[in-house]
This record gives sequence, C-alpha cells and structure tokens, in this order.
Amino acid sequence: MRWKLPAGVLMALAFLLPAVPAMAQTEPPVLNDACQTVERKVYKDIRQLVTIDLDTATNVELRVLANQILAAAKADALTVLPGALQKRLDGTPDDLRAFLKTDVQKAWTTDLRIAVARTLVSAGANVQAAAQKALDEGTVDASLAYLNNDLYAARELDCASQPTPTPSATPSTTPSTTPSVTPSATATVAPVPSPSASLGAPGDGEGGGLPVTGADTATVASIGGALLLLGGAGYLIGRRRRSRFVA
Repeated sequence: MRWKLPAGVLMALAFLLPAVPAMAQTEPPVLNDACQTVERKVYKDIRQLVTIDLDTATNVELRVLANQILAAAKADALTVLPGALQKRLDGTPDDLRAFLKTDVQKAWTTDLRIAVARTLVSAGANVQAAAQKALDEGTVDASLAYLNNDLYAARELDCASQPTPTPSATPSTTPSTTPSVTPSATATVAPVPSPSASLGAPGDGEGGGLPVTGADTATVASIGGALLLLGGAGYLIGRRRRSRFVA
C-alpha cells in the first residue's frame, strides 16, 4: 500500500502537465458531412504516449501512463477503450500491466474502426470508397490516415461534385394589377351641379325661379288692392268734375 501516496502525486502531475509537449498549431478548416466548413478533428496516436518499458516500469509509472491514455481516449470520444482502461485502473497492478502490454492496442483498434464506420452514414461515393479501403486494411495506421486526412480529401471531392442548387420561382408578393388613382382618358366624369345665381328670383322667361308664396304674396295682394281702390276713386272724381264742367 506504500505505492499509493507517490502514485497520487504523479497522477496529479500527469493531469496538470500535457501528455506530449507539442507546439501550438492551427489546423486548416475542413468540410463536414453537410459540406460546411468546420474545425478539423485530429485523432491522437496513443502509441506515442508509451515512452517507458512496460516490462520494467514501476506500478506508479504504469498508472501515470494509463491515465494519459485514458485522457486521450476521452478527448477522441472513443467508446471501448475508456471503459476498459478504467476497469484496469480500479484493479490490480498486474492486470493493468497486462492490459497496457497487449489489450490496449486491441481496444484502441476497435474504437478507430467504429469511428471510420460512423463516417459512412449519408456519405458520398468518394468517402465510401476511402472508408471501405481503411476498413479492409484493418490496421491502426490505415484508420488514423483515413480519419485525419483521407476522409476530408474525399469529402471535398463529394461536395465539389454536388450540383449547384438553382433557386425556384417564388410567387411575387406584389399584386400583378395595381389599381390606378388617375382616371382613364375614356372614363366619363359626371358633371357637378352648380347652384343657379337666380335661385328664388322672379322668372325671366327662361325657366324662371320658384313661385313666390307665403307672407310675400299677401303683401303684394294688399298693395294691388289698394292701388285698384285709388284708381277707382280717381276715376270717379275725374268723371264728376267733367260732368260739372259740361253743365
């Protein structure tokens, strides 16, 4: 049980320090299965992490290496290797040593083949051919070469061969016939009646105005009657004077 204390310290250092020091570099963008530009995914070569002799390494060194491999497997979203490796880390040092010497390569190879097979979903002809070639070879090198390089080269060919979509005719939102606010030259415009200047005035022989009724009629009749009386009286007076002159 004495090895657990230094092992914990070394395990903490393994997580704090990078597994393999490397210069920061920017990967060129690539196309995804929808022909959209995305960041390139690079699968790590786990064999580069094994820098110790697995036969003579101490138990602490084995656990540090196992945790480095586990971190890389999780970063690549592998499915088989993380669970299998965690099981050995929870077991005895002998089981962990045996797994690192033989079974880790088998589990990793299975994960890479699964990753290659996933790229076949809705893939084009070039991607299918490149993926099938990697699966037929069945080696780790073939799978890594496909996942990190050949896949994107084949996808570029598939995306370039796709026909360019032509925009379909869409109905216009503007009405085809717009009502004009300007009257047509042939349109008949109804004349606007204008009030007559002589409305209500006495008739002039060309239609005249409205007949005078009401209070104005009574006044005119009274004046006419008075004039008739005065005329009659004048006639009688004139006649009497003429009779006296003759006599």
